Amino acid sequence: MSSQLMSKTVTPFLKDHIPGLYSPLAKRDTIVSMQRQNKDPDSRYCYRHRPDSKCRRAADESKMVKIQQELENLKPDDQQAITHVWSLFSAAPAKHRDLMLQGIMTQCCFPQLSRVSREASLVSRQWRELADDDQVWYRMCEQHIDRKCTKCGFGLPLLERKRLREWTRMQQLFKSSHQTHPKPRIPVLPPTLPAPNSLRDASPLKRDASEFHDHHFHAKRQCSGVVVDEDTELAKAVDQERKPRAWKDVYRDRFRVGYNWRNGRCAVKVFRGHDNGVTCLQIDDVMMVTGSYDATIRIWNLETSEQTRVLRGHTQGVRCLQFDDKILVSGSLDGTMKIWNWHTGELLNTLVCHQGGVISVNLDGEWLASGSTDKTIKVFNLKTKESFTLKGHSDWVNQVRIDGSNSRTLFSASDDCKVKLWDLDSKRCIRTFEGHVGHVQQVLTLPADFEPDEDSSVSGFKDLGDASSVTSERGGTPPSHASNQSQHRLSPLPEEHAYTRAAYGSGFLNDPDRPLPCRYILSSALDSTIKCWDTATGKCVRTFFGHLEGVWSLAGDTLRVVSGANDTMVKVWEPRSGKCERTWTGHRGPVTCVGLSDSRLASGSEDGEVRLYSFQDRAGLEECGTPC
Repeated sequence: MSSQLMSKTVTPFLKDHIPGLYSPLAKRDTIVSMQRQNKDPDSRYCYRHRPDSKCRRAADESKMVKIQQELENLKPDDQQAITHVWSLFSAAPAKHRDLMLQGIMTQCCFPQLSRVSREASLVSRQWRELADDDQVWYRMCEQHIDRKCTKCGFGLPLLERKRLREWTRMQQLFKSSHQTHPKPRIPVLPPTLPAPNSLRDASPLKRDASEFHDHHFHAKRQCSGVVVDEDTELAKAVDQERKPRAWKDVYRDRFRVGYNWRNGRCAVKVFRGHDNGVTCLQIDDVMMVTGSYDATIRIWNLETSEQTRVLRGHTQGVRCLQFDDKILVSGSLDGTMKIWNWHTGELLNTLVCHQGGVISVNLDGEWLASGSTDKTIKVFNLKTKESFTLKGHSDWVNQVRIDGSNSRTLFSASDDCKVKLWDLDSKRCIRTFEGHVGHVQQVLTLPADFEPDEDSSVSGFKDLGDASSVTSERGGTPPSHASNQSQHRLSPLPEEHAYTRAAYGSGFLNDPDRPLPCRYILSSALDSTIKCWDTATGKCVRTFFGHLEGVWSLAGDTLRVVSGANDTMVKVWEPRSGKCERTWTGHRGPVTCVGLSDSRLASGSEDGEVRLYSFQDRAGLEECGTPC
């Protein structure tokens, strides 16, 4: 607010209501007479509860210091605006204050309820109704799911993509039904983050049925003329699936899963079927796919623990695989990549493009990449049918990872103890990360809002000085430990932004609209360590210690990182601090692969077994593993 505008609006208000403070040179008689006129003769209140004397209570020193610190972190213009608001409120009489508060509560009531103690719902029925409102619990989900809250440091796991899509569809149906038949209550807000869904303890039949369309049932009814009981039950199941769940139920289910993760409460299943060591796996909410040295790919139903399909076609061990909603891509030591329709088991295509075994594949949108024992990386653009080769490693390429931020970059890990960042447009190496003293087996990209813990006492974090954070396009919650300086980095100045773009090469500096690569990555190697790297500077910002032998595999999400190693152990890490949270044992051989979902953890080993740890809230859970 400009000084000229303030003089026309704020100043008259203050002069009118607090002339003794704002106009100390006014005549004393005038002030005294005004005080006598405004004096409330009503003595129904004791001296401690008089409305006009509440502001004279002793201030909470610690709270005021915190407010002062937060105020000093703002820009001068913002400080002035907030100070004017405080001045107007403190100067206003009781009637004006009530009117101000009514307007504030209209805008802030439900957001503030998400911070009220749970006991508030026991005050009255009206408070209980307010506490159960969808807007309150939506904000609770937004604050905690798939991120760590800045206030409490607490985070809840996100659902798998398939169920997220179902939840989005249900929300759209819910919205359309409310437009047709509006209800006299506050509507559910459409999710602005990947919308969390509730856990469903449904059978595979119900999950498959949720994919059917309504016309499927109409067609059956028209053909048969009579509705069979099974169809009726199936239709009811679909209708039940499509009903939007209350956000409180979503939060409750996510809270239970998060509680089980923190306390190691899970159910353990062991999958046996491969004739040799398991080399790779991937899981989602209903199925798991595993590959082995026995040259087969096996598909498992996670609910029934049954093997549903075996894919045969490779002549040597399957070292890598990845599937999406439609296809499965596998790589083998026989030098081929095969593309399958995993729904039917049909082999769609075979790619022979390497002179050695294929030991890594990565499918991301229109890009498909592979790494091989011939020391090269092959990249395919499935949309333009273009393919090219990246050369630079001097030993086996154990891992390729296309950056998911649409930056058109790729990370690779190799037995030459190096990790490289490649520009897919220029087909050149942008940066090489050196620091491991053993063969690097895995590289894992971290979310855009990830920031490592800057507490140097935790894991020896080194201050990067010139390392500035990249603005995140994802509306994530910044970490609670971030300093004021790091919080400002989330919105870098123009010169800082240009410096960061220049750090990734001319391809990013000359194209300001091109998304930047992920800022932080993790790598694991046979030197028994996991390292966190800043991709803008190429520096290692943290090293995770704990495994006794080489780390073969990594998997992670926003809340945790899982590793499997040659010491037969599986460890769960807090990625920001680098602390080991829990260790699982049980395998009789090296853990060669791990998989992670919202409520499950899977590990495969050279002993031919896959162990699945389920943290879903159900009966029969027991505490497993050892806290670190």
